Amino acid sequence: MLDLPYRPRRNRKSPAIRAAIAETWLAPQHFILPLFVHAGTGIEPIGSMPGCFRLDRAALLQEVAGAWAEGIRAVILFPKIDEALKTSDGRECFNPKGLVPTLIAELKRQWPELIVLSDVALDPYNSDGHDGIVQDGKILNDETVEVLCQQALCHARAGVDIVAPSDMMDGRVAAIRDALDSEGFTGVSILSYTAKYASAFYGPFRDALDSAPKFGDKKTYQMDPANARESLRELALDEGEGADMVMVKPAGPYLDVIRLVRENTTLPVAAYQVSGEYAMIKAAAQNGWIDEKRVVLESLLAIRRAGADLILTYYARPAARWLQA
Repeated sequence: MLDLPYRPRRNRKSPAIRAAIAETWLAPQHFILPLFVHAGTGIEPIGSMPGCFRLDRAALLQEVAGAWAEGIRAVILFPKIDEALKTSDGRECFNPKGLVPTLIAELKRQWPELIVLSDVALDPYNSDGHDGIVQDGKILNDETVEVLCQQALCHARAGVDIVAPSDMMDGRVAAIRDALDSEGFTGVSILSYTAKYASAFYGPFRDALDSAPKFGDKKTYQMDPANARESLRELALDEGEGADMVMVKPAGPYLDVIRLVRENTTLPVAAYQVSGEYAMIKAAAQNGWIDEKRVVLESLLAIRRAGADLILTYYARPAARWLQA
């Protein structure tokens, strides 16, 4: 027999011991459920995201009721906007009778305690498919921020709890905070997309909203996947401008950035398990190559272990059910 004073396996010998000393835990309270909505009727399947749909009002309420029953307490809305409503300045984004503010108000009436988040960005509304106003092939920063402030105010008036600017324009957190506070919305939080990368993992999301850029790419405003230290500069700016929470997107390919951000802020950290991550897991599972349940829960646990307090994931509802089984 080996003479071993240290046997780490002793701490793994039973489910009870493993549970007692687990360093990271995962629960439905950690999930934010992203929901695609449209102004039509019925549900529309999203081909590149099996199991996900564009929801009308009735289907949205049904989906949220199910999520609430499963312990999920936060949702974020992403709209598919009719092409006829898209303009170069994206002004539909602050229409008080538009799709998103109408649904925000409805959700808060039905579930006052539900945490409702809204995406603040122009790409669903912009005829160019960019997150900002385009002029001569360039994305304008300051002019875009002015519109984002109007969008955030529109959502605040509808009753949103948290606005989540995902545009990556410089200075938008400070401008949105000032706009909200100046109209008395001091209780509306800002979850900033602090480190949002110009990632190839967003393709299915753009299919879902028909929001792909009509030209070029988003590399002049979203972050370079080669850079990690740059996230700390964005983090410092967002903290100084008044962000209440910060986010890293995507999650799985950027676990190192999640950890870096976690170690350099006391703010809550969110991470977005994006559409491409979802699609890859779903496709492999449908082909019988992986155990979907185990892979999903492991991937979400890894995001938590890296330092995320909150996870935006299209697997929120299945994961909540699996955790409670």
